[in-house]
Amino acid sequence: MTAASLFPMPDVRLVAGVDEAGRGPLAGPVAVAAVILDASRPIAGLNDSKQLSEAKREALFPLIQERALAWHVTFVEPAEIDRLNILQATLEGMRRAIAALRPLPELVRIDGNLAPKGLDCMAETLVGGDASEPAIMAASILAKVSRDRLMVRLHADFPQYGFAVHKGYPTPAHLRALAEHGPCPHHRHSFAPVRAVLAPR
Repeated sequence: MTAASLFPMPDVRLVAGVDEAGRGPLAGPVAVAAVILDASRPIAGLNDSKQLSEAKREALFPLIQERALAWHVTFVEPAEIDRLNILQATLEGMRRAIAALRPLPELVRIDGNLAPKGLDCMAETLVGGDASEPAIMAASILAKVSRDRLMVRLHADFPQYGFAVHKGYPTPAHLRALAEHGPCPHHRHSFAPVRAVLAPR
């Protein structure tokens, strides 16, 4: 694991973990969560959301909301992803999620190697942080569960795409549905498989 500090790291008490879910899908928003854990109220079983079963993520979701000092989940919608590109949209989601925390953190630890600019606190990036930093693990769970639940709701309006199953990722079934039905309002037009379907139309 590597870490890159953007600022000197004095002793801090309010540390937020930040992570996202949904950078790779062809449809739906990218979800970004920020969480400040409460050391006096530990949460057993935290892990990278990708390493947890759906049932475990769902069980941890309300515990994180109940026991954290602060948490926030924000969605960056497909139209904004298309306008900004997925990297900049993710960074913008991080800015919004961090800014919405109350109390505001003194330090944010972000999974990956990039941090948004213009934050009002110190920032640290951690490659593999979702497997090592509990606050990032908690954020990854909130982002993943929030986004998955949204995709299930979108499935009710657009069942032909199978969003409840693949959550917008480019599975063979999703690509077949996209070719047959064309994109819906929740598809990311800037992503190549969607662009390819739009071109002949």
